[in-house]
Amino acid sequence: MRFSSKVKKCGLSPMRKFHPYAVAAKEAGKRIYHLNIGQPDIATPPQYFEAVRSFHQPVLAYAESPGMPVLIDAILRYYGKHGMQFSAGDVLITTGGSEALQIVFNCILDDGDEIIIPEPFYPNYNTMVNTCGAVIRPIHTSPEDGYFYADRARIEAAINERTRAIMCTNPGNPTGNVLSPEEMRMIADVAKEHELFLIGDEAYREFVYEEDAPLRSMGEFADAAENVIIIDTVSKRFSACGARIGCIISRNRELIGEALKYCQARLSVATLDQVASAALYDVGPEYFTAVKAEYKLRRDTVVSKLKSIPGVICESPKGAFYIMAALPVDDADKFQQWLLTDFDDNGDTVMFAPGGPFYATPGKGRNEIRIAYVLKQKDLERAMDLLALGIEAYNKR
Repeated sequence: MRFSSKVKKCGLSPMRKFHPYAVAAKEAGKRIYHLNIGQPDIATPPQYFEAVRSFHQPVLAYAESPGMPVLIDAILRYYGKHGMQFSAGDVLITTGGSEALQIVFNCILDDGDEIIIPEPFYPNYNTMVNTCGAVIRPIHTSPEDGYFYADRARIEAAINERTRAIMCTNPGNPTGNVLSPEEMRMIADVAKEHELFLIGDEAYREFVYEEDAPLRSMGEFADAAENVIIIDTVSKRFSACGARIGCIISRNRELIGEALKYCQARLSVATLDQVASAALYDVGPEYFTAVKAEYKLRRDTVVSKLKSIPGVICESPKGAFYIMAALPVDDADKFQQWLLTDFDDNGDTVMFAPGGPFYATPGKGRNEIRIAYVLKQKDLERAMDLLALGIEAYNKR
């Protein structure tokens, strides 16, 4: 039997592809320190669970296809606090940020179309774009230049007659890069001048570690209302990945109207998760202050440990909770497998996400890895020490 060419273009998640090896390693008695998946270990705010416990409707009914008003109103208040005014008709609730992206891509991409995305990028972008029959046109970066991409000439050089959109993940996954206000403005101007959509994946918006850095969003640029599409989610911001609640936000009502077709086709997003997620937006600023301080401490730990390993190339990320680094190994994929099958230190080993699948350019990222610093301090220090010991042992084989 035959499978589609679109699914055959898709690869396995680099964060999850080593799961069978991890299972075998655990069965062999090893303890694995997981730096491979961006699953925050920060406690989900209690408001979420309190809302679940207080839900007493006699029937758990379908929610409205665009999303429940209680959640949409909470999102509008959140953006209003940050100086961005949207209306209810600008928001569609989705099953996580992933569905929001897939819907948007399906609305704007046809077979043969291109979307500009700086590489390295979140690997699922490739899967989502491939299933639309389109391709990613990458903006090339390197570990040596800190994965910088916000250069107008480089962005415009990637634009051609098949280009439909520019996409920025800000703060970045996997690099932790943060665009300056001037860089954001420049990219919005490029999108306007070339009549392209500008998709801002802003899942990590709250996590910026510069002193007194204001919260920024592509939604600030009201003059680019027809271009800008924001992808948002409660997953990372509120440590609620299992809630699977995201949204599409755009003042482009034609885009919202087209996206609504997909929302209606999948009927609705889970009712109870919407009600509970709405309560998360009542969390006060002290929550984010504490969480940012914790992630900043972890970032500094990871950077310090990495820089102590001979041959590692990395820069200190300004946001999110990831770091991309080049290691002194021949192949990060082989190294990861070896760590699970042949290495341990007193029964311990470590997992990361190999860098190759974060690139669209074949061969790039071969010796790079992404680390998600989502472990408690003591465990994170041990994980980084294991990485150093593993590199040394791997290169001595």
